[in-house]
Amino acid sequence: MYFKIALKNVKKSFKDYSIYFLTLTLAVCIFYSFNSMEAQQALIEMKNSGKEFMKTLTTIISWVSVFVAIILGGLILYANNFLIKKRNKELGIYMILGMGKSRISKIVILETIMVGFVSLFSGLILGFAASQGLSVLVSKLFEVKMDKYSFVLSTAAVGKTILYFGIMFLLVMIFNTYIISKYKIIDLLTVGRKTEEIKFKNPFIYLITFILCVCSLGGAYKLILDIGLKVEDPRFIISIILGIVGTVLFFFSLTGFVLYVVKRSKGIYFKGLNIFTVKQINSKVNTNFISMSVICLMLFVTIGMLSTGFSFKSALESGLKESTPFDASAYIYVYEDDDMVKSIGESLDRLGVEFNSEDKVAYYNQYASADLFKDVFKLDNSSDNIVTKVMYIKLSDYNKLREISNEKPISLKEDEVIITSNFSNAVTYIEDYMKNNNTINLCGKNYNIKDNEIVEHNLKTEMIKNNLCTIVVNDEVCNDLEVVSSVVNVNFANKEDERKFLDDIKKVMKIRTEGTSASIEETEAIKDLSLVFVNTRESIYEENRGATTTVLFVGIYLGIVFLVSSMAILALQQLSEASDSVDRYVSLKRLGASRNSINKTIFTQTLIYFSLPVILALVHSIVGIQVANDFISLYNKPDIGGSSLITAGILLGIYIIYFYTTYIGYKNIVKSRIK
Repeated sequence: MYFKIALKNVKKSFKDYSIYFLTLTLAVCIFYSFNSMEAQQALIEMKNSGKEFMKTLTTIISWVSVFVAIILGGLILYANNFLIKKRNKELGIYMILGMGKSRISKIVILETIMVGFVSLFSGLILGFAASQGLSVLVSKLFEVKMDKYSFVLSTAAVGKTILYFGIMFLLVMIFNTYIISKYKIIDLLTVGRKTEEIKFKNPFIYLITFILCVCSLGGAYKLILDIGLKVEDPRFIISIILGIVGTVLFFFSLTGFVLYVVKRSKGIYFKGLNIFTVKQINSKVNTNFISMSVICLMLFVTIGMLSTGFSFKSALESGLKESTPFDASAYIYVYEDDDMVKSIGESLDRLGVEFNSEDKVAYYNQYASADLFKDVFKLDNSSDNIVTKVMYIKLSDYNKLREISNEKPISLKEDEVIITSNFSNAVTYIEDYMKNNNTINLCGKNYNIKDNEIVEHNLKTEMIKNNLCTIVVNDEVCNDLEVVSSVVNVNFANKEDERKFLDDIKKVMKIRTEGTSASIEETEAIKDLSLVFVNTRESIYEENRGATTTVLFVGIYLGIVFLVSSMAILALQQLSEASDSVDRYVSLKRLGASRNSINKTIFTQTLIYFSLPVILALVHSIVGIQVANDFISLYNKPDIGGSSLITAGILLGIYIIYFYTTYIGYKNIVKSRIK
C-alpha cells in the first residue's frame, strides 16, 4: 500500500521534482565522469608508458570527490527541504485522516528511494556518455595517441558513485524522518496563509549601503590590480575581504536602491505590473541576500577557474619550447669559500657520467659582480625592484652554446656586450631602459649594447623562461668576476640517452642527499661534490603537462559542481517564492490581470533573479582574469579567447536549462491556483 501511494505521489508531483531530479542527474553524471577517469583508455595507455603523474592525478581527483560529495550532499538536503515544505498541506491531510508520523515517514522514504533510483540510473547513463568525451579531452590535453578507441565502463566509479549518493540519500531519509516527527497538524494546514510580509527599510539606508558597496568593490579591484597575485602582501587579503563585503552589500542594497530610483520614475513604476514585479524581486533578494552573495562568489570562482585554466596550461606549454633549448642541462652552484668541487665537468666525471662522441656538449661558467639589476637598469622605487645580481657569460662559452644549437658564432668589439633575457618583467624593464640608452655601465665601465636589442632565450634547459638577465661579454671581462654556477648543456645524438643521463645523476645524487646504502668507496668519491641539478627536455614536458592538466581538471571539476549548485539554489529559491506568493497572483487575477501579463511578470522576475549574481560575477571575473593574465604572462603571453568561449558555452548551457525549467515550474505552480 505504501509503495503504491509513494509511486502515485511521485507521478503526480513529477513537475515539482523536475529541479530536484535535474540536479541529482547532473550531480551523478559529473561525479561518475571524473571518477571514471582512471579506467579510460587514454589514462590506461599513459600508465602503461610509465607516466608517474597519473597516479597523482587520480589520487587528487579522489580526494576532491570527497569535498564535492559534501557540497552535493548539502545541495540535495537543501533541495529536499524545499520539496518537504511544498507538501506541508498534503502531509497535514494525511495526519487528519489518521495516518501516523511513522507511516508518513515510510511513504516519504519510499518516494526518496524512487526518485533517487531514477536519478541515479539516468545520471549514470548520462555519465557513461560524458566520460567518453572526457576521455577524448584527456588524450588531447596529455597528447596521447590511442591505438584504438573502446567504450569503457568503470565498475569502480559506478560503485563509488552508488556508495556516495547512497549515503546522501540515507541522510535525506533521516532528515525527512526527523522533520516529519516535529510537525504539528495546525502548522501544516496553515502554512499557506503565513506569507511573508514585504517590508522596506528607509531608502536612505539603502543609499548609504549602496555607496559603501561601490567603495568596497572599487577598493578591492584597485588593490588586486595593483599587487596582482602576491599572496604574501597584506593588501591581497584586504582586497579579498573588501570584495566579499562589497558583494554582500551589493545584494543587500541593490533592489532597495533600484526600488527607490524606479519609484521616482512614475512612468516606469506604474506601467503594467511593474509595481508588483519590483516589490517581489526586492522582497526575495532582501530575504536571500546572503545566499545570493555566496552564489555570486561561487560563480566568480567558476568563471575564473574555467577561463584561466586552459590559458594557463596553454601559456606554460607554449613557453616550454623557449625554456628548453637543449635536450638536457646539469649545473652546480659554486661558492668560493667552501672546499667542494667547482666544475660541473669534474662533478660528472666523478659521478661516472659519460657522453658519446656524437653528442653535442657545451660547458660554461656563469659569473656575477656586485652590480644589481635594479641599479644597472635604473629602476625607480615604484617598480618591483628586482634585487638579483646581473649575470655574465664569456663570449667563447656563449658561442659554444650557439654551436651545439647549429647557430653561427658571433663577435663583439672590445666595448660591446650582448644582453640576454626572457623573464617577462625583466624584459619590460630592459626595453624601457634601452628606449633612452644604448650604453650600459657594468663594473664601473660603460659598454655599448650590440644592435641595441635583447636576445630572448634561456641559456640552459629549465622548467620556465628563467633568464632574468645574463650579459655576454668578452672573455677577459670575466677574469675578475666571481663564478656562481657551472653548467653543461647537451644535445644527444641518441634520444634514449636523455633519460639515462637523468637517471644516472639522480641515482648517484640520492646517495649524496639521502645517505642510502652505498659502499665506502662510493661515498668517499662524492663527498666533496656539490648537489648536481639536472633537467631534461622530456622530463620537463612530462612534469609540466602532468601538473597543469591536474590543476585544470580539478578546476573544471569544482567549477562545474559550483555552477550546477549555484543554478540549482537559485531555481529552488524561485520555486519556493512561487509557492509562498501564489495567493498574491490569485489576487492579481481577481483584480483583472490577464494570464499573459502574469506570465510576463513571472518571466521577468525569474530572469532578473537569475541574472543578478551572474552579472556581478562576470564583473568580478573581468578583474580577476586580468590579474590572472598578468601572472600567466610571466611564463608566456596568455590567450583566453578559446577558454572564454568554452566557459561561456558551459555557463550559458547550464544557465538556460535551469532558467527554463524554473520558469516553467514557477508558471505551473501559479497556473494550478489560477483557473
